Amino acid sequence: MRKKLLAGNWKMNQDKETVINFAQDLKAKFTENKDELDILICPPFVYIPIFREITKGAPIYTGAQNVSYAEKGAYTGEVSAQMLKDIDVQYCIIGHSERRQYFNETDEMLIKKIEQLHKSGLKIIFCCGEILSEREAGNAFKVVEKQIKNVLSNFSEEIMKNIVIAYEPVWAIGTGVTASPEQAQEMHNFIRKTIKNIFNEDIANQTRILYGGSVTPENAANLFAMPDIDGGLVGGASLKIDSFLKIYDNSL
Repeated sequence: MRKKLLAGNWKMNQDKETVINFAQDLKAKFTENKDELDILICPPFVYIPIFREITKGAPIYTGAQNVSYAEKGAYTGEVSAQMLKDIDVQYCIIGHSERRQYFNETDEMLIKKIEQLHKSGLKIIFCCGEILSEREAGNAFKVVEKQIKNVLSNFSEEIMKNIVIAYEPVWAIGTGVTASPEQAQEMHNFIRKTIKNIFNEDIANQTRILYGGSVTPENAANLFAMPDIDGGLVGGASLKIDSFLKIYDNSL
């Protein structure tokens, strides 16, 4: 039985006061371990220590939104996996469509990032998903399969056990348009079969696959009720504590 994961990706949002208030409210809600699902928040880099310090001791994971593909050196503005480890980060998102689109991240870069994160003992959220024109052309499955195979087939089963996949149809990110539960389930099932083909059935059954793309308190229950959807990577609706907690409540 896969334990669901509810992750909030704050992107380049929030300020210090908001982060403090959110973290305090979240810790007040989760004072003991929850069997139903894991909670993860990924603040901007500069707010990670604040968030982590406030939520320390609570069953709340802290993640980063990105990491350098390099271990160390003359890479101005970059943050290494070991630096994240040093501030008690447990997860890191890689391959988000915004990173691929705006910062030209390649499969080769993502392979190196996974190597660095694994070396530092961090868990990985690997994002994949198609743009609207690719879906309309009937190529959604081919695109997602290629994204997964080009990167994850380079790794062992042991490393794959620490990787969570997040399916984010690019046409649904921040648009208010959400894939129907049936559309999302179809793709999640396809992703699980792809993982089975690369590795084996046990790894496929263990891998958590999240849905991301305009998740709201209103649609979370129907999405997360699908058999191959193991939670969500939530963007805008994770910025306010009330909406994030409503998604949590509706996910159970």
